[in-house]
Amino acid sequence: MSSSNYTIRNMTRNDINLAIHLAAIEGWNPGLYDADSFYEADPNGFFIGELDNEPIATISAVKYGETFGFLGFYIVKPEYRGKGYGLQIWSAGMNYLNGLNVGLDGVISQQDNYKKSGFKLAYRNIRYEGVSGGQHSRNDEIVNLSSLPFETVDSYDRQFFPDNRSVFIKSWIRQPESNALGILQDGKLLGYGVIRKCLSGFKIGPLFADNPELAQSLFLALTASIKPSEPIFLDTPEVHQEAIALAEGNNMKPVFETARMYTMTNPDIPLSRVFGVTSFELG
Repeated sequence: MSSSNYTIRNMTRNDINLAIHLAAIEGWNPGLYDADSFYEADPNGFFIGELDNEPIATISAVKYGETFGFLGFYIVKPEYRGKGYGLQIWSAGMNYLNGLNVGLDGVISQQDNYKKSGFKLAYRNIRYEGVSGGQHSRNDEIVNLSSLPFETVDSYDRQFFPDNRSVFIKSWIRQPESNALGILQDGKLLGYGVIRKCLSGFKIGPLFADNPELAQSLFLALTASIKPSEPIFLDTPEVHQEAIALAEGNNMKPVFETARMYTMTNPDIPLSRVFGVTSFELG
């Protein structure tokens, strides 16, 4: 049984650093500067469980617009698992997102529990790992996103997410130790990607593009922007075979997988143009 001295409250910005730390212990390899972007997405959407004033559990339940929410950071410290603390903080997160279509990227061991809470499997996401380096010829179509009006980037991103995440993306593409690039043809944005510093190496996410050739150009430009031989990671929807081919064609190997699940219908997202998921924590 859980203790009566267990309380759940909203996180402060500093509390999110603890959630990032717990995610690191779990081996999820969070970005070094993710916390600011996450908090800006929804300052009310992060919860912490404390037992006798000791933080032991976290969850994020971020609202996007009026219709969509995403769960992440569902972690209970190992020594406190199996005692009901996780279920209580899970309920707090789900109550906050009541009435919305809710998504998550669940670890394999938790899939059955998520199904009991009404989540249905949409597809798997596969994390690939490789190393930076290799040949990259200059491509004049590649531009820094900072050179474009944010509205241009935001409008393109809207195609790939169920509801408005403008505040999050505006922060995400401006992280320290990151590079955010777009690809233009005839003045039109046809793809963009972000590579950011993580606890280990760098993650690419998102990587959106209108076709595989554009995605490959962005991938090469992003990986060329960091020093050679750094670990790089790319999270790909398994149902998109050309995304898998891009990862494997760049000598990347699968190292981890999640189950993308939703409580309601699968959002109408063009997965054929999603070559890299933005984040397992916030969608």
